[in-house]
Amino acid sequence: MRIVARSDVFIRARIIKGYSQRELAKHSGLSHSFISLLERSVKPVGPGTARKLSDLLGKEMEELFHFER
Repeated sequence: MRIVARSDVFIRARIIKGYSQRELAKHSGLSHSFISLLERSVKPVGPGTARKLSDLLGKEMEELFHFER
């Protein structure tokens, strides 16, 4: 199963929280380039990373990500 960001929702949530891609990367322990790829739905994430990002952005995982089989 692949966990992929819902790009528009993810970006909107990041901006509403006041984070740039670099700031979100710093707070999440991920690289800026990974956040960029994630926002373009190029890179899938694992469940732990999806949970961490959801918590940082104050949204449910299901709001920010979709699950592909």
